[in-house]
Amino acid sequence: MQPLSLIDAVDLALCNNTRIKAEWAAIKVRAAASGEAKAAFLPTLSGTLSRLNTSTHHPDFPGADTSDRGKTVSAGWNWRIFDFGGRISNLKAAEALLAAALADHDATLQRTLNTTVGAYFDAMTAQASLNARLQATELTNKTLQATNRREERGMAARNDVLQAKTALAKARLAEQRARGDELKSMSMLSYVLGVSQQTPFRLSEPEQTPAVESMHELSDWLEVTRARHPALTSARAQWQAAQERVTTTRSEGLPTLDFVSNFYRNGYPNQGLQSTRSDTTTIGVTLTVPVFEGFARTYKIRGAQAQVEQSEAQWRDIEQQVLLEVVKAYADAQASLVNLGAADGLLSAARETLTSSMNRYDRGAADILELLSVQGALTDAQHERIRCLSEWQSARLRLWATAGVLGREKLIPETSVAQQPREQSFSTFAD
Repeated sequence: MQPLSLIDAVDLALCNNTRIKAEWAAIKVRAAASGEAKAAFLPTLSGTLSRLNTSTHHPDFPGADTSDRGKTVSAGWNWRIFDFGGRISNLKAAEALLAAALADHDATLQRTLNTTVGAYFDAMTAQASLNARLQATELTNKTLQATNRREERGMAARNDVLQAKTALAKARLAEQRARGDELKSMSMLSYVLGVSQQTPFRLSEPEQTPAVESMHELSDWLEVTRARHPALTSARAQWQAAQERVTTTRSEGLPTLDFVSNFYRNGYPNQGLQSTRSDTTTIGVTLTVPVFEGFARTYKIRGAQAQVEQSEAQWRDIEQQVLLEVVKAYADAQASLVNLGAADGLLSAARETLTSSMNRYDRGAADILELLSVQGALTDAQHERIRCLSEWQSARLRLWATAGVLGREKLIPETSVAQQPREQSFSTFAD
């Protein structure tokens, strides 16, 4: 079975996420509304064809009764010439809402990436912790076997064997707890990926030497977030659409000028058939002037202006929340990077201490309690190294996602810091 990489997990989550599908449908709706707004600049053409049977009966003069059969044809052509910018503002509002829908789609992608990355690294941490507990159980078991051999040779007391058995039982208990945590995290990852809980898969092994990229300054992250975060782009677009709706609402209460042309044959629509064949053509300009609407237009304009204020306040509120999340994610990433360096030092020291204690124990210079204590310290150091490594990888990608610039290319693991200089990293970040 091929291991499930992070990039594969992200592809699965994106394909199975129902919210992304809903956002894509919303884009189609906004695109249709934009096309409808563009259609207002084009002329309209309509036509009717009727088959009529007209009978006229005169009770007092039966000889004057008439009956005519025939067709009536009418066609109308209408083109709005001027409307005080109503159509233009309506088109701008529709395009702004389309841009907002596209940004909402991008924001949903970012949230899905963030959720998937977190669930993936939680599962990877649980898997690595289980492996570490398995190694600790194996090491403790070997210590018990060595203690049994020392007891048989009279080099160890019975109490040492009991201490080793207790340590083995404790290691097995920790192993079972780690197995439960791994099962829980795998179930959560399956849910995020949108696959069945019975779907078998295993994760890739965590990198032992992860890339440590430049963190840049917090001000740089905030600047890029303001410029590129899709949630902020959507909020700004909705605010712009609200501004355009004010112009649209105001223009609806102003005069309009239309160029009209009509053609009628054998009568007019919704009228009887003429007794003689006739063709009528009209060409002219129509000026429509709204006179009084009971002050409804005034209230509509005030409502549209209030909507502008509300949209701007929502934009500022979303901006404040997003920037706060970036600040938190930046602090977490910095802390996790420092913790990773400290965990590396702790693991190295624990390994050296274990080697020294085992040598001392073999020579009889150390007791079983010291050896078991050192083994426990090594297990804890391995667990801390795994957790810090996962926290750094997750925090690094979460920072990109929180800033709204996380893409699939950021999920490809780096093998060396030297392969990506700081200047190149930041240029990719700022593009």
